[in-house]
Amino acid sequence: MQATNLKNFRLEVVAGNVLTASQRAELVVLCNRAYDEDVEPLLATYTDPVHVLAYLDDKMVSHALWCTRWLSNDEGPLMRTAFVELVATEPLFEGKGFASQVMRRVAAEITGFDLGALWPNYPEWYGRLGWQMWRGPLFIRTDDGLISTPEDIVMVLVLPQTPALNFEGSLSAEWREGELW
Repeated sequence: MQATNLKNFRLEVVAGNVLTASQRAELVVLCNRAYDEDVEPLLATYTDPVHVLAYLDDKMVSHALWCTRWLSNDEGPLMRTAFVELVATEPLFEGKGFASQVMRRVAAEITGFDLGALWPNYPEWYGRLGWQMWRGPLFIRTDDGLISTPEDIVMVLVLPQTPALNFEGSLSAEWREGELW
């Protein structure tokens, strides 16, 4: 069953600063169940997030957010990047296409950015949606220089404004609280 065939399925795009208390509580419960951990502290670290919320019969069934990060390829100019986080589906609704619909909506909404990026739990799934694995080394930029993060993986989504990329070259992001990538 695909989400697009459901009459009572809808997507909402909501900026984090106008998310209602009930929407926030519902997405925290959904993400906690999907990730089997408390994501509330992590959610608090995202700067100016924008959420895509998927509802079926007025119940939130899937979610993703993006926040702005600044990535650089081979120490080139900074690219305004929509960094996608907390892609989650209520476990009872997995495999029905809800997260795919959410991610397609994310892709449609972020076309004004230079690049889309994420840290994937399921690289093959994101690959089917057009995301490409970064093959070069990854770094986090700090005031003291670059920190290598060889244990991390990142996927990117090429957007209309994306400059030419060297996928074998380095990719760096600014340091942040919480998860670095």
